[in-house]
Amino acid sequence: MTDSLLKTIDTPAKLRTLSMDQLYQLADEIRQLIKLSVSQSGGHLASNLGVVELSIALHYVFNFSHDRLVFDVGHQCYVHKILTGRADRFNKLRQAGGISGFPSPAESEYDQFYVGHAGTGVATAVGLALGEQMQQSDRKVVSIVGDASIVNGLSFEGLNNINLIKRQMLIILNDNFMAIDKTQGAFAQYLTKLRVSRSYEDLHRRTKLMVKRLPMFGEAIHDTIARLRDSFETLLLGRHQFEQLGMPFYGPIDGHDLENMIKIFSALHEIEHPVLLHVHTDKGRGFEPAIEDPTTFHSPSPFKLNGESASFEEHPGHSFTESFADHLSHLMAQDEKIIAITAAMPDGTGLARVKERFPNRVIDVGIAESGAVNIAAGLAKTGWKPVVAIYSTFMQRGFDQVFQEVSLQDLPVVFCMDRAGLVGGDGAVHHGFSDIAFMRVLPRLELIAPIDDLDMKEALCYALNGNKPCAIRYPRDVVKPDSHQDSRTPYVSGRSVWLQPGRDAVIVAYGTLAYEAIEAACELQRDDLQIGVVNARFAKPLDEALWRDLLVDNPVPVFTLEDHALIGGFGAAVLEFARDRGWPTEQITRLGIPDRYIAQNSRKGQLAEAGLDADSIAACVRSHLHRAQTVRLE
Repeated sequence: MTDSLLKTIDTPAKLRTLSMDQLYQLADEIRQLIKLSVSQSGGHLASNLGVVELSIALHYVFNFSHDRLVFDVGHQCYVHKILTGRADRFNKLRQAGGISGFPSPAESEYDQFYVGHAGTGVATAVGLALGEQMQQSDRKVVSIVGDASIVNGLSFEGLNNINLIKRQMLIILNDNFMAIDKTQGAFAQYLTKLRVSRSYEDLHRRTKLMVKRLPMFGEAIHDTIARLRDSFETLLLGRHQFEQLGMPFYGPIDGHDLENMIKIFSALHEIEHPVLLHVHTDKGRGFEPAIEDPTTFHSPSPFKLNGESASFEEHPGHSFTESFADHLSHLMAQDEKIIAITAAMPDGTGLARVKERFPNRVIDVGIAESGAVNIAAGLAKTGWKPVVAIYSTFMQRGFDQVFQEVSLQDLPVVFCMDRAGLVGGDGAVHHGFSDIAFMRVLPRLELIAPIDDLDMKEALCYALNGNKPCAIRYPRDVVKPDSHQDSRTPYVSGRSVWLQPGRDAVIVAYGTLAYEAIEAACELQRDDLQIGVVNARFAKPLDEALWRDLLVDNPVPVFTLEDHALIGGFGAAVLEFARDRGWPTEQITRLGIPDRYIAQNSRKGQLAEAGLDADSIAACVRSHLHRAQTVRLE
């Protein structure tokens, strides 16, 4: 049996002691570790399996304890983490107290930025290179741009500022054909033409030819590459739109040929100007299920690993994503004017299943949230009813367009924000904790949060027939198997719904935490406390009749509850609302996400950490009422 090499690699410097055969053995061991870890904890599998050789080659050539490596999106950092001393912690990938699924400076000096959103890698690298240039530092700067994030607008803004850099900077375009689903758009088609051209068909052979012509050291590198570009135009594909930005472009090269990548990186390491290298990798390489279905295995939930096959456990229940997709599909069958739009998230938002039924009415614009919003605005202006399905954390990226092109124009665009609130294993980079705060400042825009499947149906019906801009938020979670009967009540603008009465206090919940509130109220009944629960439904506009009753006409202690930051959230909106009307606010207690970032964990564990699970809610209400009673007795 071959001895494990991975156990001997505690720093990247150890790579340089290995032979080429040993490096390939190491690549196999890393793939096995990633497959095993992700099968147990979930995570980003296919893209990480595709960058094993690329990551080994980079760490073989560069010294990233001194040099700087930045990732775009961060989906492809697992190999980097394994090579930089964190392999022994991968058994707790994406779990409490374990390794984050994204780059994390808190974990290691090798991680430059917390990264979870697309398009950031090029512009961040420009900033790093510019900073090193101004300090006359010899630190190298490398950025890995993958999973189609090169098509994001911010990537092009970064490329547009490449002319600021007069020193080394390497941008690696890791082209694996896909983002989460197949890459969309004209630029993606352009990259496809590069791949399928005659010059790409014999990629492996041409990579070796290029390497043989590259000197390894010395001033001749730049001149030699320039001559190669001229003499092997079909090989290097140098004269196209990237070079119009003043950035030499080389490739595509084989991202799984370790020996040749090491030689190419060694040469590019010495070039004192920005370079973009197009590398082709296979998403899911080394694991047949991920190769055959890279979309499913982009970020799978835990699965059973059976050698080279995989099987998923039975679905834990009907998710809010599925609820949204089912009800939207039903409404689209009734109304041909409804158009659904996603930004590279057809599977994650549920629109993939909707597209099966309505292939011409579901649009994937690629990783371009801002563009998705503007396209929706144009559709609304021409009489269509666009539904934009985007994760809450990515909705931030389209805020200016929601302001300018939707709210200001008073256009009936419906924003459906999945993954609102705390999201579990993806951790801080993906929590949707700020959408209420930035959306509620916009005039005309109504904010809605259904609590279950029936409520989702009513929310969509209301939003799609209201002729006004609306935003609907819901979590990455399962819906309750038995929806509350009052969830059948049709939506009326700003109107809340009582779920149960109570004389001692009332919890007004915005969103799915209403069920945590009901559970907390049941627990408090053991203390002979009758706690009312209200499904707020709207964070904007607020229910004036409800709040007049709770604060003025029949005042009781009130607890606002939300899966959102306390700052700027639903509770803050209630305080502002009451103060503007001169109503007392002393009886209001706000429960929400505290003012700090919450690390990876299960969603259940994160809610408990934030004090938003049923036990914590009950404890807070009990403590508050006990203090109030003590004050009255005194």
